[in-house]
Amino acid sequence: MAQFPLGVAVVGTGFGQKIHIPGFQEHPRTQVMAVYHRDAETARAIATAHNIPYACQRLEEILALPEVKAVSITTPPFLHYEMAKAVLQAEKHLLLEKPTTLTAREAAELYQLATQQGVAALMDFEFRYVPAWQRFAELLAEGFVGQKRLIKVDWLVSGRADPSRPWNWYSRKDQGGGALGALGSHTFDYISWLFGPVQRLCGYLSTGIATRPAPEGGTKPVDSDDTCSLMLELADGTPCQVVLSAATYQGRGHWVEVYGDRGTLVLGSDHQKDYVHGFRLWASQAGEPLTEVEIPQRLEFPKTYADGRLAPFIRIVDRLVEAIEQGESLTPSLREGLYSQLLMDLTHQSNETGTWVNVPSLETFLRQA
Repeated sequence: MAQFPLGVAVVGTGFGQKIHIPGFQEHPRTQVMAVYHRDAETARAIATAHNIPYACQRLEEILALPEVKAVSITTPPFLHYEMAKAVLQAEKHLLLEKPTTLTAREAAELYQLATQQGVAALMDFEFRYVPAWQRFAELLAEGFVGQKRLIKVDWLVSGRADPSRPWNWYSRKDQGGGALGALGSHTFDYISWLFGPVQRLCGYLSTGIATRPAPEGGTKPVDSDDTCSLMLELADGTPCQVVLSAATYQGRGHWVEVYGDRGTLVLGSDHQKDYVHGFRLWASQAGEPLTEVEIPQRLEFPKTYADGRLAPFIRIVDRLVEAIEQGESLTPSLREGLYSQLLMDLTHQSNETGTWVNVPSLETFLRQA
């Protein structure tokens, strides 16, 4: 049985410093005991700034600390598989950032390893814990729209629209960069959560900004996608259209629209700087005008922060603590991470072949993996 407060290590210090460290420090039942950075001096500086006892430059150092019972991995995706595998082999609990890994086979191996080791392994799919999204899920489950006719997702932001933004791992397809990994990993998870499994898909990936300034001078080629267009057919036959882009100046933000024979639901935010802040929900039935839905107090965050990502992350930490207490992985677990990764793999396959691709069930995929 785990002791609380739960000792946690944060591996990766970009998003880790912005969200994971403050989130775990804010949570009443977790304590950040160690931080990892490949540069020892940087690790020490971060540890000092955040009053963290241990600064480590090797993952092995963190895994050897008896005070560390859980590890949160926030590194770029090409590092996820090896790091997460080492954490699970050390029988530490895991919180993993998305995208899960570079391939569904890697994600399947992690999922099966976590199950064998009997540890909690969760994904940071935070949209599941945003109040407007939770009310949206409730209305869908209550049958508000009736028989679904069309689902439409637009997630159009400008984070990488500036071609002078420097080249880094995000520019490399083989390191998990691109809009599909950054945005599509979330999108595939919430489509599964809200609407059920996907039966088949057709994807088209494009790179609008073909080169970026190299840190060492000159330019380097970009082969990761900055825009992704998808057509999905869900298992219940509902068509779903998805357009994702990180390169759209004045893009409309993030919107999910559901049209049915009884009603319509529209969830959206035009916030460009913070992908959690600003979500509102509108509803209509029988052809009446859309009206805004009030979010019940029971779903609201007890506390909000300047960075909108922090409050839902703390709810993910709630789930991690609950999973450890119950001795099992709770959603969103590595199983959900595996399904998201499988759909990303199949999107790449569809883009390369120019064809529709059938989506196997997770059970079928795991038998074949």
